[in-house]
Amino acid sequence: MRCSLALTLTVASVATALSAPDGYFVLEPGITLETGDTWVAEGQRYRLFGVQSCLRGTNYTDLRGQKRDCGDASLAMFAAYIKDTKPVCAPVAKTADLTYVICYATVGKDRLDLATMMISSGYAFASLDDQGMPLHPPYSVAELDARERKAGLWQFPDVVHPAVLLAKTAKERAKKEAKR
Repeated sequence: MRCSLALTLTVASVATALSAPDGYFVLEPGITLETGDTWVAEGQRYRLFGVQSCLRGTNYTDLRGQKRDCGDASLAMFAAYIKDTKPVCAPVAKTADLTYVICYATVGKDRLDLATMMISSGYAFASLDDQGMPLHPPYSVAELDARERKAGLWQFPDVVHPAVLLAKTAKERAKKEAKR
């Protein structure tokens, strides 16, 4: 009986240690990744708050001179982080069709902010608001550090920050609408 009780308590404590805290959920493999910062799980769309992945369909030139899809590189790294670190996430804001989340990943005994990890690795960028200011300034600091170290995508000279491309597209759209 004692052995059975000890085993039950051990299993229960391991399950508790592995479960997400109240208000959080585990970001598990098997979700549908849309981009390097957005996914769908059980019919709900989620996005990492303060993160902008490289845009799919935009290219960079790798060290061998080959054109590669920047968005695919961000997406592949996001998938690897999910698989390797089993992030735990919590909602921080919601729109009609999107829930913004913050996530932490466990590496060894440390809990690390997933967005900071991705941005520091150079495979994601700090999101900017409509005025060009970072949504979360610490992510901008991590991005600057990654850029200076030429980490990840920053090692390729033709990588363009996605916010620059998005601003250019918005400006062109506004010009077209103004002409109508």
